Amino acid sequence: MQRCSLSVPSNIAEGKGRLSARELRQYLGIARGSLFELLTQAEIALRLGLLDQDAYDVLDHQAALIGTGINRFLARLK
Repeated sequence: MQRCSLSVPSNIAEGKGRLSARELRQYLGIARGSLFELLTQAEIALRLGLLDQDAYDVLDHQAALIGTGINRFLARLK
């Protein structure tokens, strides 16, 4: 989960440093995929009792906000 959570902003930054909007879109897509991966792992952790419901709800809410930001960024590039 730590790797996924670090991958999201890292891919956004890497894409921003690229020279074309096409590459930026690609890296935003990778960041979005990492966010979904994080949510999947959080769901598994919740079901296994490794994460409590309150912590999951906070993570889910924060991920939704970040996902919205990524989607808006992607929409501006199209």
